[in-house]
Amino acid sequence: MRKAIGLFLIIASLFSCTKNEIVINSPNNNLKVTLKTTEKNRLVYEVSQEGKVVIETSILGIIREDADFASNLKIVEITDVEEIQDNYTLTVHKKEDYCYLANQQIVTLENNTGKIMEVIFQVSNKGVAFRYHFPSESTEVKKITRELSSFAFNKDTKAWLQPCAEAKTSWGNCNPSYEEHYLQDITVGTPSPQAGWVFPSLFKTHDTWVLISETGVDRNYCASRLSPKSPNGVYSIGFPDEREVVFSGELNPQSTLPWYTPWRIISVGSLADIVESSLGTDLSQPAIDGDFSWVKPGRASWSWVLLKDNETIYPVQKEFIDYAADMGWEYCLIDAGWDVQIGYAKIKELADYAKTKEVNLILWYNSSGDWNTTPQTPKSALLTSEARIKEFTRIKEMGIAGVKIDFFGGDGQSVMNHYIDILEDAAKIGLAVNFHGCTLPRGWQRTYPHLVSMEAIKGMEFITFDQANADVAANHCTMLPFTRNVFDPMDFTPTCFGEIDNIERKTSNGFELALPVIFQSGVQHYAEIPKVMNKVPGYVKQLMKDIPVVWDETKFIDGFPGKYVIMARRSGDSWFIAGINGQDEIRNLSIDLSFIEKANGIMVTDGESNRSFVKKEIKSAELQKIDIAIKAQGGFIIKLTN
Repeated sequence: MRKAIGLFLIIASLFSCTKNEIVINSPNNNLKVTLKTTEKNRLVYEVSQEGKVVIETSILGIIREDADFASNLKIVEITDVEEIQDNYTLTVHKKEDYCYLANQQIVTLENNTGKIMEVIFQVSNKGVAFRYHFPSESTEVKKITRELSSFAFNKDTKAWLQPCAEAKTSWGNCNPSYEEHYLQDITVGTPSPQAGWVFPSLFKTHDTWVLISETGVDRNYCASRLSPKSPNGVYSIGFPDEREVVFSGELNPQSTLPWYTPWRIISVGSLADIVESSLGTDLSQPAIDGDFSWVKPGRASWSWVLLKDNETIYPVQKEFIDYAADMGWEYCLIDAGWDVQIGYAKIKELADYAKTKEVNLILWYNSSGDWNTTPQTPKSALLTSEARIKEFTRIKEMGIAGVKIDFFGGDGQSVMNHYIDILEDAAKIGLAVNFHGCTLPRGWQRTYPHLVSMEAIKGMEFITFDQANADVAANHCTMLPFTRNVFDPMDFTPTCFGEIDNIERKTSNGFELALPVIFQSGVQHYAEIPKVMNKVPGYVKQLMKDIPVVWDETKFIDGFPGKYVIMARRSGDSWFIAGINGQDEIRNLSIDLSFIEKANGIMVTDGESNRSFVKKEIKSAELQKIDIAIKAQGGFIIKLTN
């Protein structure tokens, strides 16, 4: 009897239901989701942390062409709370092991015509996720015209958001490619200056941080965003522009039944909780079947970002293969125009030569058919499965290890299918994939372990294009660990110690040295060229050889979005701690590294000028308090080894 009473009390703490209210708690009871029905029989939810509301009453619901699941709803079933636990590993990872624990509850709704929809909520200790499910069976294609999911914040909430560019704008009609600067510390309700706000979207309400995104987008849905207008601080799901399609295919979600929608995910807590979160992969689909042991994350030399198109030629690429070998990097990326300026036969020679140096080659491709006007080649070589298999087989037999595919520009359902088609065909042949000019990964790196990175950010190349981008680079970089790079790998292509033609680089060399630790990507393409790398101090060059791309542990130490950030990452018995200052004034900090035991190493900071370095030895006894003055737009790195 005592056991039965104890079990009842445990269940009661996880779940309570009145006629109009359902409560789902996290395993530690810190997070709570409350579901209610309104007078108009709509389903709404609210999220609170430790008794404080962080997302106010927000609407749930879907409108299909054939059925309204947003109003006149009746709750017909509520499942018992089920504990969901998932332990997994990733090829591209910021920690060695991932463990997801959440309480799940499913609410079944019936609309006024008798059609059924389920709303699935999962509440973990630091996050909330929900999605919709249509459990009926039908071979007839159903179409969603609107998803009403919303996220309501109180009027005092501040937001850090990246505008979504209007479709078919910018160079080559390539937008949206998630390549805008963030609007920072803005009042909720501020309208987007463009086509909405991309994910992830960061908010601060009271003293709590909230990061909203989506994951688990598959063939049956488009990629979503937040709508341009958010009246009274209520943000709602927005669908792509009608021009965001390929092959004149599907735009908005459509599928036969049964049908699951993607997860809407809400990470909640401190800035450390946000930065260290893995909710985006916790809720994504597990890896597709197959042996992916051949996928090797690594570092890459790359000529294009500083030398541009004209240097994609045989002798320069051979030099960059030698450069990668000298640095102990695993890859060399040969960018746009290789098919014309080098040719397949000479690429085969380069691949054979690279193999003798234990370097693998990655080749660039243009994704496009007629959906943009980009001229770079190889173009339109990957438009059908037959063409992809032929091309992928050809370059695989030449010794190529991976592909970088560029210029997608869109979030419609047909574009999602194009990405997935490419990933599935590349998996068959055994090629790693990196997408550029693209959408957000949304957890795909778990589902497709050979997806090593995606751009979806205003990266280093933009700093080489325009002085305005260089002027705000430091501020921009201090946004990314709190937003874009939280859940998914990001190919920013960091680190330039030298000068850039016709651009005044404002970031210091210490700042640039810190970036490969601050940013996480399955392949880290370094911007710097060999003649400059060979001139930096030996200890700096050694650090550039040592910094890995996958991590056994990641810890947020300190920071604030758009101002500064300090991260600690561990690989084996080595810790790398890095910090960058996004502002125009010195930031004096004391950092506590006492969680690292018995480790010695070095700290490299900026010297007297922003193009020089200073090295200092670090002993175990100093780890409880290290005082650092980070120069304006400067940075540092510490390497410690047990």
